[in-house]
Amino acid sequence: MQPQSAVPPQVAPFLRTAAAYAWRLLAVGLLVYALFALLGRFHEIGVALFLGLVVTALLRPVADVVARGLPRPLAVALTLLGGLALVLGVLALVGEAVAGERTTLVREFRDGVDRIQRWLEAPPFRVRPEALTDLEARIGQFLSSHRSTLVGEAVSGAHHVVAVLTTLALAVFASVFFIHSGDRQWAWFQEQLPGSVRERVAVGGRAAWRTFTGYTHGIVLVAAVNAVLVGVALWLLGVPLAVPLALLEFAAAFVPLIGSPIALAVAAVVALAAKGPLVAGLVVALIVVIGQIEGHVLHPLVMSWAVRLHPLVVAISVVAGSIAAGIVGAVVAVPLVSVVWSVHSALREARQRKDAAPGRAEEVGTAD
Repeated sequence: MQPQSAVPPQVAPFLRTAAAYAWRLLAVGLLVYALFALLGRFHEIGVALFLGLVVTALLRPVADVVARGLPRPLAVALTLLGGLALVLGVLALVGEAVAGERTTLVREFRDGVDRIQRWLEAPPFRVRPEALTDLEARIGQFLSSHRSTLVGEAVSGAHHVVAVLTTLALAVFASVFFIHSGDRQWAWFQEQLPGSVRERVAVGGRAAWRTFTGYTHGIVLVAAVNAVLVGVALWLLGVPLAVPLALLEFAAAFVPLIGSPIALAVAAVVALAAKGPLVAGLVVALIVVIGQIEGHVLHPLVMSWAVRLHPLVVAISVVAGSIAAGIVGAVVAVPLVSVVWSVHSALREARQRKDAAPGRAEEVGTAD
């Protein structure tokens, strides 16, 4: 009597499917971790290239128009110099506004602090004056005891300034080549790839650049509209430093969902200290109104130019980016997710068209 052969155990189909997805997710997770670890070591280079692409997305159309009447190198130089002059002009305007209102602002701020203190001492808060005096004493004691630490932080901040200036210089240097001959550089890169993947890389690259430029143009438009609305409203309310606060709103708008409310909260604090709770309440109402305009009008328009993302995806992307790379990650997260999703969608559509092509050819042959 021959012994029966052992029957191999049967694995449930859902377990095989789960295992297949598990190792793929693990591989993707390791790749993402390695990518962020690499960017963490060379984040200045990554930030510089990102800024260079942003400058290219904004100024490349202008350079193309100027190049119709001038040589390409001269058109690129004039475009970059014009953009630099615009940025420096805005910064000079802000500096002049701050210098012109410095004395008034210091006086109003001191009066505002006293007004806030009296407001906290009155109903319904009824904060004891001794508590506020003790708080001021504790702050003074903290600054005195940690003076050396603060000075050390200021000295180390000088190194950060050098790093920022170096990053900006590299960004401008990269944007020169991107604007002048970015298409030729991309063509050269595709030629170095195997022939089997060139078509997919070309499709993904076109989708990525189309999405990135659309998002960049749109978010700049959102930031500019927000800054104008905030600047005009603060000027009408008589809040000091309306121009610098509007510029802060412009910069904060590049962080979707949370940047604009934070900038307007700073404006509300300035309004509370300078003009009292009534004007501060109006600024808070302004936060709500601009948030509604940004969320229901401007951002849907931006996403229609680039790629539509659910607000929950945008929020998760911003939080994840801020955890991974701070404020830079919060700014980069949404365009990065938009580009990745657009590339995935473009490759999927191209694959579907390729799979459907033989079927259409058979239908044409049958009709003949």
